[in-house]
Amino acid sequence: MKLWLQKWRLLSVLAILALVLSGCGEPFLSGLVPAGEVGKQQYDLILLSLGIMTLVIIVVVIIFTFAIIKFRRKDDRIPKQVEGSHTLEIVWTVIPIILLLILAVPTVAVTFSQGDVSAIDKKDADGNRDALVVNVNAHLYWWEFEYPDLGIVTSQDLVIPTDEKVYFQVTSKDVKHSFWIPPLGGKLDTNPENVNKFWLIADSDKAEEAGNLFYGKCAELCGPSHALMDFKVKALPQKDFENWVADMQNAKEPVKPTSDLAKQGEEIFNQSCITCHAVTPEAKPSGELAPNLAGFADRERVAGVLDHNEEELKKWIKDPEKIKPGNKMTGTYPEMSDQELDALAAYLMELKVQQ
Repeated sequence: MKLWLQKWRLLSVLAILALVLSGCGEPFLSGLVPAGEVGKQQYDLILLSLGIMTLVIIVVVIIFTFAIIKFRRKDDRIPKQVEGSHTLEIVWTVIPIILLLILAVPTVAVTFSQGDVSAIDKKDADGNRDALVVNVNAHLYWWEFEYPDLGIVTSQDLVIPTDEKVYFQVTSKDVKHSFWIPPLGGKLDTNPENVNKFWLIADSDKAEEAGNLFYGKCAELCGPSHALMDFKVKALPQKDFENWVADMQNAKEPVKPTSDLAKQGEEIFNQSCITCHAVTPEAKPSGELAPNLAGFADRERVAGVLDHNEEELKKWIKDPEKIKPGNKMTGTYPEMSDQELDALAAYLMELKVQQ
């Protein structure tokens, strides 16, 4: 008996702990704080389904409690056995059907609405698209964002305008990943064999409240550094987005270093890194092996997870395997001295497109 009580207490503690931990997390990674049309629709469907389930639970508990109290056995006599009530059978068959329809109709409507990506294929007489399209390429363990109609390629930081539908074509260059920006909506798998499509909208008011910055993640277990496969989303007002596009399109040539240390770092980069990385936004890295570093100095994180400063950058270059196990950068370049790391970090921190 004592052993059973000990197990029951342990089970109760674990259940309470699981309940508490299920509420833990960062607010900027929560789908319960929608910041766009898609996220809001999905959030409303969650509330609708929870409301229906809660109503069913309450009704069942009330009926169950009533039956226990009213029809509890008071003596040894066996009560009269009767057939089931046809009226009750009709009621408990019809009511679930009605509840399912209440949930199914808006769910199907939202699914078809969010699945409409026909605007991607619509072009004017000159062959130009009105819709903003972003090709998302998932890699181990980083993200590449290509704006095919704007001639821009970048990585790790996705830049989009607010209050405008942005259409995404997502795929993977290696294993299955999943593209997810919790406040805006999603998620959608990125598969090596095909291209999936969907759209999102960032609400300008919500974006302003969030400092025009949202966080995205890979939501499909893809390897040892899956939890570190993050990216940032800069949701800018239309004018600011247009300025960013203009800056990126004008950055045709690599940034010229401004200090002797950065010039030394450029030489190291051209000897060791240029094979895999590009430094201009219109170019794709060779073989798409590594992220495009155009505008690296303006980014929010190093490798998607570290604070954006020279010290963290040098830690990443020195031992990327320690920070992101299983990444493809490990072992692809010779070991560097502290002076070489200082120089390379100084050069990378000058890679700006917005002067």
